[in-house]
Amino acid sequence: MIRTIPASDRHYADHGWLKTRWLFSFGEYYDPANLSFGSLRVFNDDVVIPGSGFGMHGHRDMEIVTVMLQGRITHQDSMGNKEVIAAGEVQRMSAGTGIMHSEYNHGQEPVHLYQVWFPPRQPGGKPSYQQRSFTAARKGNGLVHVVSGFGHPGSLEINSDSAMSVADLEAGKEITIPVRTGGGIFIYVTSGSLTANGAQLAEGDQARIQEESEVTLRAIGAASLVIIEVTDVAGPG
Repeated sequence: MIRTIPASDRHYADHGWLKTRWLFSFGEYYDPANLSFGSLRVFNDDVVIPGSGFGMHGHRDMEIVTVMLQGRITHQDSMGNKEVIAAGEVQRMSAGTGIMHSEYNHGQEPVHLYQVWFPPRQPGGKPSYQQRSFTAARKGNGLVHVVSGFGHPGSLEINSDSAMSVADLEAGKEITIPVRTGGGIFIYVTSGSLTANGAQLAEGDQARIQEESEVTLRAIGAASLVIIEVTDVAGPG
């Protein structure tokens, strides 16, 4: 079963300093039928204007992943980390028993990022942080695993039965991904267009796939996308 959701159905909010599209219930947007897709709880598509950002705030018991698409953002947290995250890099933060952090755009251009949350496999634990560039790996029309709770080589490790990959496909290229029993595949199109088991997707569209043995993604034109493998999918996502 493949459920496609057009870009126009994303929840849009304009806070002045932040323009965001929420794919799942978040903040003031609440839809009891759109709380999560298996082990994927939050997917926010954010643009932060220069000279602004997320002030210091707290999290606990959540695996938080930031995928940088454009610009540079400064991260600071209660563990003592102060890092600049640039386009092409991915940050993984395990909130564990509790963490405070801020993200600020000190640059001259807007920052475009994805913020993705996964509930942890086990609550508690010591907070931790990782960051890595995947720019060089994103060549060759294949999957690049960026975060994984399944031990994918080269990925950042998360405390969740979930995994996130990115792919850049040339026109006509395709990849096939197996779907775990009881799990699902979430697709979000960053740019371009493609088909997922024949269902067409364009920029900003998403697909929530379950009860399939595999999914074949074929680029119509050049396409970039995020693929998230989730577990414990019960009913339509």
